[in-house]
Amino acid sequence: MKILITGSTGQLGSDCRWVLGVRHELIPLPEETLDITDRRAVMAAVRRHRPDLILNCAAFTAVDAAEVERERAYQVNVLGPRNLAEAAARQGARLVHLSTDYVFGGDRTPPRPYIEEDEPGPVSHYGRTKLLGEQAVREVLSDSVIVRTSWLYGIHGQNFLKTMLRLARRRPPQPLRVVHDQFGSLTWSYRLAEQLAKLIEADGRGLYHATAEGVCTWYEAAAAFLELMGVEHTLIPITTAEFPTPAVRPRNSILENRRLKEADLNLMRPWREDLARFAARHRETLLTQTAPPGG
Repeated sequence: MKILITGSTGQLGSDCRWVLGVRHELIPLPEETLDITDRRAVMAAVRRHRPDLILNCAAFTAVDAAEVERERAYQVNVLGPRNLAEAAARQGARLVHLSTDYVFGGDRTPPRPYIEEDEPGPVSHYGRTKLLGEQAVREVLSDSVIVRTSWLYGIHGQNFLKTMLRLARRRPPQPLRVVHDQFGSLTWSYRLAEQLAKLIEADGRGLYHATAEGVCTWYEAAAAFLELMGVEHTLIPITTAEFPTPAVRPRNSILENRRLKEADLNLMRPWREDLARFAARHRETLLTQTAPPGG
């Protein structure tokens, strides 16, 4: 299968290149090469490469920045996916589009999860643009695949876990205040790439949730990761109210992989299991990436 990957050098796109490249012909297009908000460029790229499937890993994912760069977030998260859907429809290609847990408002009590049939209700501009992006894709290409995931981390790019590791290694050491009343599913980008490959090869269609199994808070995720990395730390659990941010975050954005399980396609593992594998596999690289100034 010939697969065109947008955002191919990002956190998820990089892992998708690694996983899918073993069995498929890839056309990796980083954001510097293809701006998905440029409709003419998107049409030309798809016409030139003639892919069987487009995997959209390009997105504006800076939740707080989206509150300021509202138009740019809208262009990347709404107009971009629409452009890709129109190009896929014209080419006769399939489209797999990535979305987020932040399309939900988080008003239900943890650990009760959201399933694919639940009504979205985003509370941030980022979440609203991602929901509008889903709708734009479905309007153009009714048999597209939309995959919602959450709390991604991986070896490529920046993420919450790398930030925690870098801050914990500062000298002199300082206590870290971490939110302990937001609940979600910490998801390894490499595992998600494997899940996407499984879904693509099974010719899945429609809306799916794909996150790690189990539930944690940001505080629990940070504590588990730093312990696995053997880094001494002092973490202080705090409330969301004690850590105000420009964007409102849902208190509960736990997703249940209901449709993957019903189709016997679920590859997602418990979050602690994947976190341990990630730390063991990438320990030296992570320590190098987060080394304090002066070693």
